[in-house]
Amino acid sequence: MNSSFAKGLSILEFFREGRISAHLEDIVQALGTSRATTYRYLGTLCDAGLLAPTAGGVYVLGPRIVELDRLMRISDPLLVEGSRVMHEVSARRKLNMMLASFYRDSIMCVDIAWPDADIPANFERGRPMSLFKGAMAKIILAHLSPYQLKNMVLNYADEIRAAGLGSNWSEFRSHMSELARQGYAITRSEMVAGTGGISAPIFDGERKILGSITFVVSERQWAETDFNRLRKLILEAAARITERIVAQQAGTDGTDDALVSGASSSSTPRRRRVASTP
Repeated sequence: MNSSFAKGLSILEFFREGRISAHLEDIVQALGTSRATTYRYLGTLCDAGLLAPTAGGVYVLGPRIVELDRLMRISDPLLVEGSRVMHEVSARRKLNMMLASFYRDSIMCVDIAWPDADIPANFERGRPMSLFKGAMAKIILAHLSPYQLKNMVLNYADEIRAAGLGSNWSEFRSHMSELARQGYAITRSEMVAGTGGISAPIFDGERKILGSITFVVSERQWAETDFNRLRKLILEAAARITERIVAQQAGTDGTDDALVSGASSSSTPRRRRVASTP
């Protein structure tokens, strides 16, 4: 990527929860570019609708982002097919669920279904989360390519060690391979205290990991929860979403009877369970 273009786009990194605006002088200092160059970058982003100027040299996110979000909602395969299945399953089972995608070096929540209001809705669309904590993240991590996993070790060795995922490449690779073979992940009070989850992976037509789908369980429900039943349900839901995405990519509607009804629980292979990380 052109370094000037990349530096201009990097201005968008300023905007995150807790920092919804940025002043021109702060951006100049952070980028290390001249005021004129920074102003030119900002002008380009404003022309594209990604940023908007306000009084006093302050910039905020622009309306084009809202338009792009709408386009994603109606066209992104993971969001379209995943949300459809997730909301159907959640409404039928009366269970809280979350859909997540892999985004650079983090996990992004893209949708939730939350019928049980007694569990605080700590997740919402657009919220980035750790790649090394929580079932929804770990099952995605387990299905990244060896090249991606090696880069994770190079760049996030301390975080990986702190998450109990291995103190070196060999241990990390072994842990991820075992989790991938298991096919699902369970964690308790890792991402948010008082809640845990059981997650399964979602793939595209080339078996590339796209995201994960999760049942969210509260601490008070943990002891009485039938996790063997939830395992079957979450694997079935993930398989349905994957099949619908593959069908969409192949140019079919993906709504045949088998997909709508979901795979039978008897067709779900038995997998050796890996102990949960507390």
